[in-house]
Amino acid sequence: MTTPMTLVTDTESLAAFCERLSHADFVTVDTEFMREKTYWSQLCLVQLGGPDEAKCVDPLAPGIDLTPLYDLMANERVLKVFHAARQDLEIFLEMAQAIPHPLFDTQVAAMVCGFGESVGYETLVNKLAKTSVDKSMRFTDWSQRPLSERQVQYALADVTHLRVVYERLRRRLEREGRIGWLEEEMAVLTSPSTYRVPLEDAWRRLKPRSSSPRFLAVLRELAAWREAEAQSRNVPRQRVIRDDALLEVAAHAPASAEEMARSRLLSKGTAEGRFGQEMLAAVERGKAVPLAECPSLPERQSLPNGLAPVVDMLRLLLKMKCDAHDVAQKLVASADDLERIVADDAADVPALHGWRREVFGEDALRVKHGGLALAFSPADRRLELIPVTEED
Repeated sequence: MTTPMTLVTDTESLAAFCERLSHADFVTVDTEFMREKTYWSQLCLVQLGGPDEAKCVDPLAPGIDLTPLYDLMANERVLKVFHAARQDLEIFLEMAQAIPHPLFDTQVAAMVCGFGESVGYETLVNKLAKTSVDKSMRFTDWSQRPLSERQVQYALADVTHLRVVYERLRRRLEREGRIGWLEEEMAVLTSPSTYRVPLEDAWRRLKPRSSSPRFLAVLRELAAWREAEAQSRNVPRQRVIRDDALLEVAAHAPASAEEMARSRLLSKGTAEGRFGQEMLAAVERGKAVPLAECPSLPERQSLPNGLAPVVDMLRLLLKMKCDAHDVAQKLVASADDLERIVADDAADVPALHGWRREVFGEDALRVKHGGLALAFSPADRRLELIPVTEED
């Protein structure tokens, strides 16, 4: 069995622990949750680490009130340090109706510091804390009680090593003047709009291939119905109706249960039952949307003939610049961003704003317009940027 020194199971102990942590400059945070059988994540464990102590909080303990934890997460004087925070933040937003703030995500910070794209916690612990992480219980069922001492100690490692990782990344960011780079990314992570997708936008995650306005209007209604149903029953979307079946219903837009039952992806019972009736109602709503109000897919601006090689040049420039500045390419520009820059000097992409423009965007425009050339230097065995003058 676990000891009370490492596992918090009552409100009084939680309040005392959070009070101590409220005087720290930062706390490290991680969660264990289950989501395989539910729409909303089931929070099973919260790990908190301060300067001198770390504990696991059991949110499933009978009678425990997590208000002291939520108050700590909202305390503006205490920096909350996570690794790959997105799913953790979504849980706090759902349970406490607020996102922990201020925030420091070590995965994003590592990308800013040149550790590559979506670097894992284990890699950072190895490189920065000079130790290893036990991942033997990665797939354990955290909802089962009682928790063993081994489970708790395993979970605590995710916040104890995180202290060292944070401190070393923070020093590196400050030394290189990149704290502002990270703050831009944290603003996205701490925005509720990042996690709360309106029901009417649920269709977008299906990435439909057809651009037919009527098809998209029907799909929008069907996807909104499924999202609401999954949320109300707290089951995964696919448990309501699979993506491929939803797309097929939208494509055929059946007018009756008999027509719907002809789908190879829906059972007759589903077509004739409550789900079938509600889907038919959604189809009718989609059919009734005025054509001018039907949704549309984002227009992909096609490149004029002959500009595809310019995209290749910018892709090479991006690698050069990110290698030189020791920052992950993913954080600076995407493949789609490069195409948009080639098509439009004023493209509204992150690469043409802020620090990204300084690192890459400005030179990308110069390369595009022939003001910079890429050349290989045999002596240095690397590519170089060479200014091009009119005389050249």
